[in-house]
Amino acid sequence: MPQNGDGTRRPLDRDRIIDGAVALADEIGLEPLTIRRLAEHLGVRPMSLYHYVASKDDIVDGMVGRVFDEIERPDPAAPWKEAIRGRARSLRAALRRHPWAIPIMEGRRSPGADILDHHEAMVTAWLGTGFPLPLVAHGLAVVDAFVYGFALQEAALPLGEGGDLTDASDQIIAPLPAEKYPSLVRFTVEHVLQPGYDFGDSFEPGLDYLLDGIEHAAAAG
Repeated sequence: MPQNGDGTRRPLDRDRIIDGAVALADEIGLEPLTIRRLAEHLGVRPMSLYHYVASKDDIVDGMVGRVFDEIERPDPAAPWKEAIRGRARSLRAALRRHPWAIPIMEGRRSPGADILDHHEAMVTAWLGTGFPLPLVAHGLAVVDAFVYGFALQEAALPLGEGGDLTDASDQIIAPLPAEKYPSLVRFTVEHVLQPGYDFGDSFEPGLDYLLDGIEHAAAAG
């Protein structure tokens, strides 16, 4: 149960409700999170939540805002690629902590100031490149699509400790007949099952490919 530093219970308010909802969703996911389960988690009656929030959607808006608060905004003093890369890394890290948020981060119809301020900083960083607006739009779209897609795949893959796929590969790929699936077997045996393989190692190169490609497109005019 949330407590103050002196061990006393925190009074119920919107912040405590949103904090509790994020913590509960981290444990059980978003879909099973109901007002009743959240009230039980907080040790209060369900109806008492409605003094501070309007609905589950209102709570989810606040939860998404909390996740955005964890994500670093682009540094306006840094070179553009460094600023965008840093924000992308921070976004991926936040989504790994809160995988329930991946499909809903960009879909809120009532975004709060925390969400809007974050997007304002992002658009400002891209506009600061001086790129044409269509290229800015492409950059905004494809970089976020890459990060969200990568985070979604990370959350879905049966990854072991350190991000490896050894157990899954042993169970799924190893039994396959090599004569029927030669590419799958070769890729798995010669790469995935090699010491030190980590699916997450593809994030940084993939991000570099995107940013370098956008820079090349800008130079080509």
